[in-house]
Amino acid sequence: MTHSIRTRLLTGISVGMAILLIVFSFVIYGVMHRSLINQFDASLLSTARLLEASVEQDKGNIRLELEPEQMPEFERTDHPTCYELWQSDGTVVAKSPSMGAENFLRDDGFTDTPVFRSLIMKNDRPARAVGFKFTPRIADGQERKNDRPPETPLVTLIVARDASDMEHNLRFLRWLLLVSSASIITLSFVVGGFVVRQGLAPLNILAGEIAAIKENNLTARISTKSLPVEIQPIKDRLNDMLIRLEASFNRERRFTSDVAHELRTPLAGISSTIEVALTRIREQQEYQAALSDCLTIARGMQTMINNLLVLSRIDTNQTTFRNDTIRPAEIVDSCWRLLSHRALEHNVTFENRLVAEMTCNSDPDGLSMVISNLLDNAVEYTNEGGQIWTQGKQTGNKIEIAVSNTGCRLTKNETPQVFDCFWRGDTSRTDTGIHCGLGLALVQRIITALGGSASVEVLPGGIFTIRLLLPA
Repeated sequence: MTHSIRTRLLTGISVGMAILLIVFSFVIYGVMHRSLINQFDASLLSTARLLEASVEQDKGNIRLELEPEQMPEFERTDHPTCYELWQSDGTVVAKSPSMGAENFLRDDGFTDTPVFRSLIMKNDRPARAVGFKFTPRIADGQERKNDRPPETPLVTLIVARDASDMEHNLRFLRWLLLVSSASIITLSFVVGGFVVRQGLAPLNILAGEIAAIKENNLTARISTKSLPVEIQPIKDRLNDMLIRLEASFNRERRFTSDVAHELRTPLAGISSTIEVALTRIREQQEYQAALSDCLTIARGMQTMINNLLVLSRIDTNQTTFRNDTIRPAEIVDSCWRLLSHRALEHNVTFENRLVAEMTCNSDPDGLSMVISNLLDNAVEYTNEGGQIWTQGKQTGNKIEIAVSNTGCRLTKNETPQVFDCFWRGDTSRTDTGIHCGLGLALVQRIITALGGSASVEVLPGGIFTIRLLLPA
């Protein structure tokens, strides 16, 4: 399910805040709980040590010198403290009067190290107790070390105190943390909603500018300068996309115009030829000549349409190319044989300088179409008595094939346009109907589809060179 950015941000802020508050509350409660328990236990142990110091033995009899009246805390009724002292045989030596007939649970787990426990007193109130075993001091008060008689008894002392106040404070702390956490989460949701709304406002501004761009005015750009740095790259990428779209639409308009221009001239030629033939009754030979002219023009149009279809299939990845090991020199010779008679008419010489053993991985039919178009282009534009030659070299895992011819009249500024559809160096288009300007565009698309690249270069002396780079 798709959610809005605002919902995601608010949910993330609220959940993150809730998790942090829960963790923080547990930490605070744990620290406070431990601190209160430690303070309570320290006070309880102090009372127990005071009682321990008042226990003595005299001739086998154990008694508690301290009277309960001397410690008021044992006499309190609201939050009483009670104690019980018994010998190892279970005989009770002394206990708080408030306990009456009740005794603490006998437990052999006590040692000379104080053990703290939580328990429930007879009034169902929570309490904390400390218990330990010790040897009563000798009545004469003399300190004895390591000479305790074997019959010296061990006694167990437990001191318990009502902990309801501490439990009440801890309960209050739990509720305080719960209420404050819920309030902070609610407040953070409200504040987060405002902050998120203000933070996303630039996106609404950006969307408004995009909506204002019409399909008939692709020259418009997003000009908002007060965008956050996080959205600035989106604006830049959108402007780049608009530039590409504008260029693409301009190419499409130019392409449509060029196609209309290229088709208008041959259609006009066919129409005029037929109209002239129909002006009067003619001989059979004249009709045949007229039909032959129309057929030549129609074949030129068919070639142009076929080239356009090939370009379209390549652009839409509808053409599949093989990947065979082939010898470019053999393909060049094969393609030249079909053009050699036209070259002889203009006294153009050709030399294939490709090494016969050089191989590359490519599609034979695709590379033949490329070489044929390059040689055909060279024959048409080479000067009378000029030269055409091919040469190549291998560099690493690539091979380079160059097709060159003399008689070039293009400038260096014009060379980048030679791969554009319907572009020709003859700006007046006096050769319309003969060359439609698709040959080099087709060359570039096929070479790219074969995993290579094509580049153009004009050298001093009017030498025009197309370089093909293919996998070896």
